[in-house]
Amino acid sequence: MSSYNVALNFEDGVTRFVECKAGEKVLDAAFRAKINLPMDCSDGVCGTCKCRAESGSYDMGDDYIEDALSADEKDSGLVLTCQMVPQSDCVIAVPASSTACKTEQSRFAATVTKVETHNDAAVVLELDVGAAAPVFLPGQYVNIDVPGSGVRRSYSFSSAPGESRIGFLIKKIAGGAMSSWLDHAQPGNAVEMTGPLGSFYLRAVERPLLFLAGGTGLAPFLSMLEVLARTSSQQRVHLIYGVTRDLDLVQVEAIEAYTAKLPNFSYATVVADAESKHPRTGWATQHIPADALNDGNVDVYLCGPPPMVDAVRKYFDDNGVKPNSFHYEKFTPNAATVNA
Repeated sequence: MSSYNVALNFEDGVTRFVECKAGEKVLDAAFRAKINLPMDCSDGVCGTCKCRAESGSYDMGDDYIEDALSADEKDSGLVLTCQMVPQSDCVIAVPASSTACKTEQSRFAATVTKVETHNDAAVVLELDVGAAAPVFLPGQYVNIDVPGSGVRRSYSFSSAPGESRIGFLIKKIAGGAMSSWLDHAQPGNAVEMTGPLGSFYLRAVERPLLFLAGGTGLAPFLSMLEVLARTSSQQRVHLIYGVTRDLDLVQVEAIEAYTAKLPNFSYATVVADAESKHPRTGWATQHIPADALNDGNVDVYLCGPPPMVDAVRKYFDDNGVKPNSFHYEKFTPNAATVNA
């Protein structure tokens, strides 16, 4: 009999995955995992367990009343977890905090397998988590404890979910806690982390995609691209990767590899430095092809430093660009990831 992974995304950014057995309702699977989702009646009468299904297929049956879930609400993707029976892996947005549901972030340990420095710009960090491969949504991040410092830093996965080897693309910060540790980190060193976290992740792919990455904000897109490749996606995907200097262009060969793995994938690199000899200079917004916006029938994902995120949002507003959906994540050095 089949079982399905159901991602419960809480409003405080915490994500927990529960296994839902064939024919099992989401509320029952969550309770079995000791996660107390909101509920009162559990009979499809009160509507207290109402959540939003963001992806996946499921059966709601007809054993609930209109007052608990109207036809319009159902059509818009709202569900009653006490009635929802998954028929595939699903993602559910829960309108409550993880603490209110008496759950918390997952914690896991890993060992360093690779530390690869790219100029003074970034470090590729790879970790081995053994059999306890973390489950996450492509685009999400974890908080990594910096050994010996008493602080933690937030980094997006650059690898696909469910792998025993996980990867991160980390910006080098002179004097930064993580950068200082990475300067002498060796294979076999132990690290601990908590997560996954974040509301920035790849939704169901139903239309063309435009990815906008700034600097090490490339990391979550590498995870997304790998998932798209593994699912043999045929959708059109265009990635614009913008950096400040030529030396900041890292892992371009990894991006290039997806032109062979994804039949409708294209990308462009952009360097802001006016003195650069790169073929494309300036800002990412200056290099968005009209066809990539697909007259608004496009899902846009943006990850980069706050000035880039603000500039793209202003560009869209000033030019009347209204994509079908727009998901973005700001990041700042030495601070937790901010999601919107």
